Amino acid sequence: METAAEVGTPRQVVFDREDQLQQIQSGLMAGEQLFAVYDAKGAATGFLALTDRRVIIQDKSYIGKKIAMLSLPYTRIATVGILSDKSWMGNFYSTSEILITTSSGTHHEVMFRGNDKAKYVHDTILFYITK
Repeated sequence: METAAEVGTPRQVVFDREDQLQQIQSGLMAGEQLFAVYDAKGAATGFLALTDRRVIIQDKSYIGKKIAMLSLPYTRIATVGILSDKSWMGNFYSTSEILITTSSGTHHEVMFRGNDKAKYVHDTILFYITK
């Protein structure tokens, strides 16, 4: 699967849930292109979105019923990796969890429903942070 950046032409947004897509679309900056909105597994994260300018993570880990929308510009991302318990049959992308580290040292882990989503997120972020 090519990253959204490699395609270089406008394309249909890939998403898991319509409500998450609408929430992200309502908060985009003028001219910002949305690539994907993926639902996340686990208690702390709601979803992750990729645009041509940033990664957006919905974080539900705050005390009370507060939810944060974290915006991580690609220029502030230091590393991106795929977390794996093991490599099975030579397929490193058998996991579906991403680790993003910012230049300030903050770590964000997001687990996805489906192996291809983690690879797509990884490859898209890597493309932008190595430009």
